[in-house]
Amino acid sequence: MLRRLPDGLINRIAAGEVVERPASAVKELVENSLDAGARQVDVTLRDGGRALILVADDGHGMEADELQLAIDRHCTSKLDGDDLVNIGSLGFRGEALPSIGAVSRLTLASRAQGGDAAWQIRVEAGAAGPVEPARLPSGTRVEVRDLFYATPARLKFLKQPRTELSHVQDTLQRLAMAHPQVGFTLADGDRQVLRYPPAEAGDLFDARLTRLSAVMGKQFADNAMAIQAEREGVRLTGYAGLPTLNKANAQSQFLFVNGRPVKDRLLQGALRGAYQDVLARDRHPMAALFLELPAAEVDVNVHPAKAEVRFREPGLVRGLIVSAIRHKLAEAGHRASGSVAEQALGAFRPEGAGVPPGGGSGAYAYAPRGGSGGAAYAPGQPAYASAGMQETAAAYHAPLPQMDQAPSARAEAPAAEAPATGTEHPLGAARAQLHENYIVAQTERGLVLVDQHAAHERLVYERMKAELAARGVARQGLLIPEVVELEARAAQRVADRAEELQRLGLTVEAFGGGALVVREVPALLGEVDVQGLIRDLADELEESDDTLSLEDRLHSVCSRMACHGSVRSGRRLTIDEMNALLRQMEATPKSGQCNHGRPTYIELGLDEIEKLFGRR
Repeated sequence: MLRRLPDGLINRIAAGEVVERPASAVKELVENSLDAGARQVDVTLRDGGRALILVADDGHGMEADELQLAIDRHCTSKLDGDDLVNIGSLGFRGEALPSIGAVSRLTLASRAQGGDAAWQIRVEAGAAGPVEPARLPSGTRVEVRDLFYATPARLKFLKQPRTELSHVQDTLQRLAMAHPQVGFTLADGDRQVLRYPPAEAGDLFDARLTRLSAVMGKQFADNAMAIQAEREGVRLTGYAGLPTLNKANAQSQFLFVNGRPVKDRLLQGALRGAYQDVLARDRHPMAALFLELPAAEVDVNVHPAKAEVRFREPGLVRGLIVSAIRHKLAEAGHRASGSVAEQALGAFRPEGAGVPPGGGSGAYAYAPRGGSGGAAYAPGQPAYASAGMQETAAAYHAPLPQMDQAPSARAEAPAAEAPATGTEHPLGAARAQLHENYIVAQTERGLVLVDQHAAHERLVYERMKAELAARGVARQGLLIPEVVELEARAAQRVADRAEELQRLGLTVEAFGGGALVVREVPALLGEVDVQGLIRDLADELEESDDTLSLEDRLHSVCSRMACHGSVRSGRRLTIDEMNALLRQMEATPKSGQCNHGRPTYIELGLDEIEKLFGRR
């Protein structure tokens, strides 16, 4: 038979959706403080929030008659009538306080700004007591004791106090990033875990960077690109890290919609797509992005925790994020993260020596002259971006006159004969080649070590993309078509994409069974291992996401082919060839990392080199 559930049980069921763990309670209470106009929010925990959660703020507070309403379900001051579309506050459901009170011992004390007295009310497992006088300055203080004591089953699922504290810390950090004008503190017992002072009056954009530096670290602030873009009423701001500053997981990706921290698959997918051709699949960029759009264009009433949202125009939002970040990546040119130099310095030091104070300051971040693609070339050096594709490929892959000699008769150019000029360029002037793979260049303030294969791989890739966008990649016919034997399914994958591959200058045809015949290859690749290229492409197509756009799939294949067409490790270069490569890097977008996200060069300042030798 049907029966109506008791109010106390209803509240405990609702609490199971709203209050999953101590961090959920902290999130709801701090959001209430922010909605109340607080400029300082202090959070105190004991036993990871299991024994005590205390949230105190200096917001506008409440009068005595409002306290009783505040602990009743679906009572809120944040909705104007019955409008669930234009929501301008973080909270709006009126569920947080009654849900928390249903599973704990709750004390709510408040004093309205300008009020004569403070008042408090106690709730124990959903049973509310009378409103009583209290001692409190203006603002609100919420004390939650013995969380989940009324729901022992939920209590058993809590983790160790240290784990629960880390979840609370993450929650508070996300809210702190979204509201830099508000000060936050977090204490656990007698230990202060977090302290973020409120930003001084000034530009919100600068205030956010200061707060992000405090939360994500100075390394992120030093290696972040400022993002500002707007399209059809949707505004995107924030900061995204250089590709060479990356993590093994997505924990350093923070996304906000109208000031609300969210974990949205659409936004995470857009961020992944923006970095698609500059990061390996198992690496994740660092970013903090803030979306602002009309309230009617986003639905925040999707889940009780309010961490998920739905966009009316998801394609518009995704396109804005991808295009804005890719534009900034192109503007960054050859710039690489300073963390690359710090890691290199760490490898030189004895284990446990650490990074000295000010470590990494020598990783200077240069912008290419004239923006992306605007670097100047020295007279007589090849202009990679302006020559025709086939001519460029032929000129670059052909040996210079002195390379026609037999290896035993070839003389290495001594360092003294290297040109004395050129150090004024961002990547300096080439001085030597080490182990036929690494170029050493001297700059005005230090030295640069370049991985010639990784660098040229990026140059070839960007050139192929430019050619593809302009008129399609030029093809070079093979004198004798080459037959490649593959496993049947792999051959079919490649044959199914024959039309796309032809746009990239690669002409393949099914040849029966698991065989393919290759008739043409991209001219830009020069001499290429056709067998290895086709096998790698088959693997690439197996791993590629079918939901990607045609352009993204083509770029993914371009990246694989560029690896086969770049200067190989072990090829000996002359000083002129090395300098040509450096100038091309300065003129090419995203050349600070190869197609797989690895850095193409390391720059060390003279001061850091001197530290290695104890001269400083």
